[in-house]
Amino acid sequence: MILHESFGINEKGRLTIDGLDAVELADQFGTPSMFISEDKVRKMCRMYKSAFAEYFGGASSPIYAGKALCFKRLYEVMKEEEFLADCVSSGEIETARAAGYPMENIFFHGNNKTDEDLKRAVKYGVGHIVVDGVEELLALEDICAAEGRIQKILLRITPGIDPHTHKKIITGNVDSKFGSAISTGQAEAIVRLALTMKRLDLSGFHCHVGSQIFDIDPFRDAADIMLKFIFDMEKNTGFEAKILNLGGGFGVRYTEDDPKIDYRDNIRRLGEEIDKMCASLGVNKPSIMMEPGRSVVAAAGATLYTAGSVKEIPGFRNYVSIDGGMTDNPRYTLYQSQYTVLNATRTTDRADWECTVGGRCCESGDLIAEGIKIAKPKRGDIIAVLVTGAYNYSMASNYNRVPRPPVVMISKGKPYVAVRRETYDDIISLDE
Repeated sequence: MILHESFGINEKGRLTIDGLDAVELADQFGTPSMFISEDKVRKMCRMYKSAFAEYFGGASSPIYAGKALCFKRLYEVMKEEEFLADCVSSGEIETARAAGYPMENIFFHGNNKTDEDLKRAVKYGVGHIVVDGVEELLALEDICAAEGRIQKILLRITPGIDPHTHKKIITGNVDSKFGSAISTGQAEAIVRLALTMKRLDLSGFHCHVGSQIFDIDPFRDAADIMLKFIFDMEKNTGFEAKILNLGGGFGVRYTEDDPKIDYRDNIRRLGEEIDKMCASLGVNKPSIMMEPGRSVVAAAGATLYTAGSVKEIPGFRNYVSIDGGMTDNPRYTLYQSQYTVLNATRTTDRADWECTVGGRCCESGDLIAEGIKIAKPKRGDIIAVLVTGAYNYSMASNYNRVPRPPVVMISKGKPYVAVRRETYDDIISLDE
């Protein structure tokens, strides 16, 4: 096993993905290509479902955060695993709908939903709309009145927590574009306003503190703050929240330096804190929901590239260029995210060649990794980047008019194309 159970080495000294030879997969599907272990995704889904049932109880449920990875086949898998779905755009809602996802199982998020977004969600019968602010609340009331509908909502609340992760993926501090802050009084104000709406049925509250968090403490702090807020709202307004959605954010091991995470035990510890806090406050325990995304799909994925130029600049650094880059994985450019990178063709060779992995774009910042050590590649070797299931394909672009790669899923040892490779004709087809 390399880093996660989906990755290993075969008798040829090559990387394997779900037991399949990475070099042979690259030959069959071309590069760059993204591979996702369907079996790994399903295993994570079942772990979350059983842990929620055991430690949160009642009508508590995990909600898949589709922004991590979104395509029709994946929503079909989530539907089969009986996950609810967190969608953050009309595009994600349409993808879920195309997969036959029950619309009542969708939670619709976003800090700036347009009127068209809201009309679509109401028309389709989306289960809950997570309202981000006052303007959205008022607009949604008008839309529901015009449609003759009653819409269930949650209110997004900002608990004021810094989880000490990358500043670009913190979402729960007071100075945030998301939600209404408790500390400023705006959270209580929007609750009071929501309760006057005739067409909106307030079910409870949502918060989200950040992403790629390894420590359970920020989640326990958020639960404490939100449950105290629930207590205060019941005392001050008479409203009893039926749902508390604590968002997502559990981290994933991208390299051996990252700590191991026991998701089930984290849920157990969080459940204990929630039970203790409810008892202390004397409030009825709401249905607890969370939105795992990265932790469900990241470690199920790997991306394979073909090495092109190999450059050694004496006294400076070495480069290996690949046939993908920031167009299929912009995370290093955005966050300097660390990855495990291997020469999949010769995985057992000594990894002693220090290099920077550069992408193919005409952009000096198009890098995947710097200062890593791999077996020195030759042109044509297959370079693997592990743990690319989350925020890679979903953030892919056509910068430099580069087509996006395919997504190949592997189920019970058999690969199949879930998203075909984009063609140049696909790119040009939108041009008038």
